[in-house]
Amino acid sequence: MMKGSMSTDLGIITINPDVISKYAGSVAVECFGIVGMAAVNMKDGLVRLLKKESLTHGIHVEISEDNVLALDFHVIVAYGVNILSVSDNLMNNVKYKVEEFTGMTVDKINIFVEGVRVID
Repeated sequence: MMKGSMSTDLGIITINPDVISKYAGSVAVECFGIVGMAAVNMKDGLVRLLKKESLTHGIHVEISEDNVLALDFHVIVAYGVNILSVSDNLMNNVKYKVEEFTGMTVDKINIFVEGVRVID
């Protein structure tokens, strides 16, 4: 069976990793202290804030053979927040909601803070 596939009595359900990353991104930007997802240009080393339509570029989803998820988030946080608290909140919310949404287990969530923004 393919990665991201589950067998049921009526057939096989396959979830595309892009669907998981879009959902995880929407959950992430709702968390307190997260300004948005970041796109990192490896060539120039530049980081830019992504628009709501392109949340999936700041997230990498890896699905193991036994349908266990590992998520990487590249985020920009708000100035003045406690990064540890914001990251912990992000991990807990994403883990709960993605597991409920997909029926798969989230094993690992890696957060890369790429920048800080002052919110008006």
